[in-house]
Amino acid sequence: MRRATRSASLRTMMIVVPLLLALQATPALSAPHEPAASDWRAIPDDELLVMRLAGDRVVMIRLAATLAPAHVANIRKLASAGWWDSESVYRVQENWVAQWGDATEKKPLPPGVAGHVMPEFEIAQFAPAQRMTRADTHSAASGVTADGWPIAGDGHGHAWLTHCYGMVGVARDEAVTSGSGAELFTPIGQSARRLDRNYAVVGRVIEGMQHLSALPRGPAPMGVHADPAARARIVTVTLASALPAAERPHFQYRAADNPRFAALIHRRENPPSPTIGSGGADVCEVPLEVRRAP
Repeated sequence: MRRATRSASLRTMMIVVPLLLALQATPALSAPHEPAASDWRAIPDDELLVMRLAGDRVVMIRLAATLAPAHVANIRKLASAGWWDSESVYRVQENWVAQWGDATEKKPLPPGVAGHVMPEFEIAQFAPAQRMTRADTHSAASGVTADGWPIAGDGHGHAWLTHCYGMVGVARDEAVTSGSGAELFTPIGQSARRLDRNYAVVGRVIEGMQHLSALPRGPAPMGVHADPAARARIVTVTLASALPAAERPHFQYRAADNPRFAALIHRRENPPSPTIGSGGADVCEVPLEVRRAP
């Protein structure tokens, strides 16, 4: 009896131990809202703007080339000409925006750069890959495009990019054609949705946002730093495509055209307990993930 029991135990161990080892070697199933490897898509080098500030601070900006093509064409020319080099972030307004470019607003634009660009306050159509469940106070509907941009629409054929935290807009004067792309800004506090359809959105900060949002606030009206010494100096602004191949940063965005992103939005609108959700969320609350290419 004792020998038979020992043999049975050995046989059980021979079955159970390999099974446990196999389970340990099997990767855990990801949550429904987690991205799959195929959800990560490359950002082209000519859609990545590298802004270097004094103090080895680097800000990476993804350009919305297909949604604001005229302004982005100007921005590419400005970067190629080194127009922002040695300029500054001269306006930092609490809970509003950081703005950079030529503080005097008198610096001539490089040859070939259009000083007046027709407004690109709107995009071609409202065609999100994923829609938010509820409308918000600024639009009839909103969502995220397949390539990861937050957009909104009025339900009557008009659509636009939204001024969420970290989005990059084009500063302008009163004339709607006065924004060339030479003066840029990004919301550093609350989302600036009331600027939607009034200012062109040309991109989004995807890395280094802390270097803009944590800058000292300007004491003058609208957050302007009158003292040049108080401004954050820009060393260079360059397209990644203009850098030597070995020095180019490579990024990937998380695509939204899949059920995993839909699950991400659902989770944001209906967070798990003990967090209390409302069944809805602003499009600016959806995390638009970007990562360095592995």
